[in-house]
Amino acid sequence: LEVRGEVYLPRRIFEKINTEREEAGEPRFANPRNAASGAIRQLDPKIVARRRLDMFAYDVLAGERKAFKTHWEALDWLQEAGLHVNENRRLCQSIEDVIEFCNEMESQRDDLGYEIDGVVVKVNSTALQDEFGATGKAPRWAIAYKYRARQATTQVKDIVVQVGRTGALTPVAMLEPVALGGVTVSRSTLHNEDEIERLGLRIGDWVLVERGGDVIPKVLKVVDSKRTGKEKPFRMPTECPVCGGRVSRPESEAVSRCIAADCPAQLIGRLLHFASRRAMRIEGLGFALAEQLIEKKLVRDVADLYSLTLEELASLERMAKKSASNVLTQIEASKSRDLWHLIYGLGIRHVGERTAGILARHFGSLERLGQASIEALDDIHEIGLTMAQSIRDWFDDPGNKALTERLREAGVRTEAEKPTRGSADEKFAGKVFVLTGTLPNMTRDEVRSLIEASGGRVTSSVSKKTNFVLAGAEPGSKLDKASELGVKVIDEAEFKKMLE
Repeated sequence: LEVRGEVYLPRRIFEKINTEREEAGEPRFANPRNAASGAIRQLDPKIVARRRLDMFAYDVLAGERKAFKTHWEALDWLQEAGLHVNENRRLCQSIEDVIEFCNEMESQRDDLGYEIDGVVVKVNSTALQDEFGATGKAPRWAIAYKYRARQATTQVKDIVVQVGRTGALTPVAMLEPVALGGVTVSRSTLHNEDEIERLGLRIGDWVLVERGGDVIPKVLKVVDSKRTGKEKPFRMPTECPVCGGRVSRPESEAVSRCIAADCPAQLIGRLLHFASRRAMRIEGLGFALAEQLIEKKLVRDVADLYSLTLEELASLERMAKKSASNVLTQIEASKSRDLWHLIYGLGIRHVGERTAGILARHFGSLERLGQASIEALDDIHEIGLTMAQSIRDWFDDPGNKALTERLREAGVRTEAEKPTRGSADEKFAGKVFVLTGTLPNMTRDEVRSLIEASGGRVTSSVSKKTNFVLAGAEPGSKLDKASELGVKVIDEAEFKKMLE
């Protein structure tokens, strides 16, 4: 069984930790969410234990399938099993019940022992959850109802510029600290030059700010009535504030970028993205370690990770031999990740997880992907011209070409386990499937993977272009639509025969 839940930091613990940090001469945490997420990324379990985190369990799976017929049954079972389940929940029979509960929780939010920014409304039937599926980011069977963000007025003391892993330069307002929703806000992203111009913002202005989702501070508008004439206009730098490299802003884009390939600020972000769970999954490689690797000049790009030694890692701060050995084990294990993990981990602009999977299945190797023309890329379903251009630009860069070759030489898998393009396993080439209902032995993710590995694709709605509707128990309206349009309906047994 697999139990899923959300880790959080209770308010009283958060305040106690901040008091302890102040007494020790350390900076306060901005909010409980940052403190909790920072603790989870720590390599030292003793530090994590000192944060005194808690967790609300909210789901249980048996293998890849939901363990119960309803979500409510799962919550009851989790509670009976001794796990911490949020008592502020309700099984609603109508939308009026949902609205009543949302309003009730909003009136109680300041009295809870933890921070909330809204309520999550979920479909109770796990069969329907399976029917609705999920996007690349979130389930379609759940939606978050967010409360109105809290607001406050403060002054912009300065505007600094941060550099992200893609080279994007982001202006950040440094604010006079102000209490907002139980935390102290002292900075807020301004996104780009156009946003500063839209706001008419100057250094020294008084502004109205809010915490979006009660987490991310946002500048809403300038309080013109408080202007004194001493405010100073902000100008975006023409050189990278981190490495001094040239800054470029294409005409069609709102974001200025540092184009220096060896920019340290970008390297930290690239390392963290490459090591992230949905990319190469190198557990233990967090911000603190990445920062040290760069400062000590042990790593200049992601390929350098594969030449690190035990002695080099063990010599770093807070990295004993055991921790260093664990990180090296994770680095070695990452060499065998599926090709799509590598493509995603390279951080090619516009290429997310789903797109990486499409590219891996279509080309079968990093080398063939790197040779693809813009036209060939644009012809692939779900790969548009903008994405095609971005992929071609990435592989045209000499430094990136050298990087892919070094990764291959280091033993990183650069070919798909089962190349599909041009192989015999394209029995579903050009075929469109729609899934509905709960299958007896297979999950939707398993079915989707098999279809896509055989050259087909899965869509969410039935149309004249649909070739097959794969139906399980408790099918929804898609089955009726298939009947109406004369689309062939198959069950799991027939689907398996088609795979043979």
